Amino acid sequence: MFSSIIRQIPKLARLSTPLNKSNVISRTISLTSSVLAPRVQQPAPDFCGTAVVNGDFKTIQLSDYKGKYVVLVFYPLDFTFVCPTELIALDERIADFKALNTEVIGCSIDSHFTHLGWMNTERSKGGLGPLRYPLLSDINKQIARDYDVLLENEGIALRGLFIIDPKGILRQITVNDLPIGRSVDEALRLIEALQFVEKHGEVCPANWKKGGKTIKPDPKGSQEYFKSNN
Repeated sequence: MFSSIIRQIPKLARLSTPLNKSNVISRTISLTSSVLAPRVQQPAPDFCGTAVVNGDFKTIQLSDYKGKYVVLVFYPLDFTFVCPTELIALDERIADFKALNTEVIGCSIDSHFTHLGWMNTERSKGGLGPLRYPLLSDINKQIARDYDVLLENEGIALRGLFIIDPKGILRQITVNDLPIGRSVDEALRLIEALQFVEKHGEVCPANWKKGGKTIKPDPKGSQEYFKSNN
């Protein structure tokens, strides 16, 4: 048996791609991306950093929010164009998130000093004004990298939105390209759907909204929904 393995080595060598610096790097990046990228139903990557909270600097980490839903929102840069519209829209609906036992955290690669400067700038001048949720600094880009939203060449994050449940499990991931803002209504709808499923055990069909019909997840029980909607 051993001798047969030895005879196969030349064939295996011919089939193998010669190693060089470039393909070692590309393989490493590919392996890292596929193995370490955050996935729905898996624990969310932990993080710890300095945030602006109610006008002060404070160290926060994901474990601080155990027992609550978390909406972690990555955005590219402070003092830009689409970003303030998203962050202000989230702030305007913060009471709706709180009612769902949900905390919002904004995050970019800017420093906490830049965050504070942006929050001290009037909204009429492109600033944020006071926010009622933390704005987290990811100046070393590690959090964006851990959540697989970092554009390495540009050094900024894509518009990633992650919904994390009270046990620290990722339940939903959305990543938008840089020019496209996200829907706060959709984020709230998804949290409502997750909480409904957990409480009632039924599943939510396409375009479900709070108060809408749901489906019993079994062959016989589901017929009630299908008959009433077709």
